[in-house]
Amino acid sequence: MTRLKVSYILLLFFIFSCSTEKINLSPIGENSVSLNGSTGSYTLGETKNLIVYSSEITSLISSFPKFRNDAVNSEVLILKSHLKDYIGAMTSYNLVGMEDSKIKFERSYKKLQKLRKFLNRDEDEVLNRYLVRIKTNMSFLNSTIPQDSVSTFKN
Repeated sequence: MTRLKVSYILLLFFIFSCSTEKINLSPIGENSVSLNGSTGSYTLGETKNLIVYSSEITSLISSFPKFRNDAVNSEVLILKSHLKDYIGAMTSYNLVGMEDSKIKFERSYKKLQKLRKFLNRDEDEVLNRYLVRIKTNMSFLNSTIPQDSVSTFKN
């Protein structure tokens, strides 16, 4: 398949996954989508998982609340930007961009963890809920991406 067709298929999966409440997350493993030529492949199940986790992150980005602390709000905007970059790099099979965005995301995440002490209890709990859900979905995304293709680009 050409890169355009793969992007189109991923876009369709993304659109349909947003309208579905639950998707079976068990890997199917029969069909595969080429990942940047011969460097690796995603099975259909992995593609589904990528869509589910990236959709959840996108949903969290769009629903992130505003806080009373300007420093927290500024760092939240930076975190959102890095997450968008990560998902954009993932959909375009840019593994170097994914790694770069992931590192920047982790830095921003740690900074937000330090800034939480300046929030009141309710806002701290809300921020923590969002951060935990984002971190969980990022971990799931990273575990779904074939590691042999990532190591190919690093060498």
